[in-house]
Amino acid sequence: MGLVSVKRKTKKEKRYTEQMGMFTTNVTYVKKTFMKIPFKTVHKYRETYYGKMKDCVDCIITA
Repeated sequence: MGLVSVKRKTKKEKRYTEQMGMFTTNVTYVKKTFMKIPFKTVHKYRETYYGKMKDCVDCIITA
């Protein structure tokens, strides 16, 4: 068992794009963990309505 590992976690978030407006999507976070404590987000992506994977940089997070 290594000290550093990579974990994925999916959660629902509200997103906004100019083409679609507000929508709720599943966002998957890929995080590095050190002894089961997350310390860095490596990548986050979301699945589109058509099944394609997109990076979350192109949409704005609204809270």
